[in-house]
Amino acid sequence: MVKKESKETTGFALGKENYKLMAIGFAIIVVGFILMAGGGSDDPNVFNPEIFSFRRITLAPLILLIGFALEIYAIMKKPKSK
Repeated sequence: MVKKESKETTGFALGKENYKLMAIGFAIIVVGFILMAGGGSDDPNVFNPEIFSFRRITLAPLILLIGFALEIYAIMKKPKSK
């Protein structure tokens, strides 16, 4: 019996550029969550209006949406053929 060797190369599912875009998207998402954090009060009986700041209500969710959109684009982008 003769064994046939298959020359299938197993590699990554996406290209190098896709993984770079995914890393950038992940970093943007982390920045969005960091911007959303904070604003709490040490005393539960005292209300801190800082929780409703522009940064937490508007800016951080927009940055998160941009990060998630970039992640979707990075996954869907067709890798360059060699």
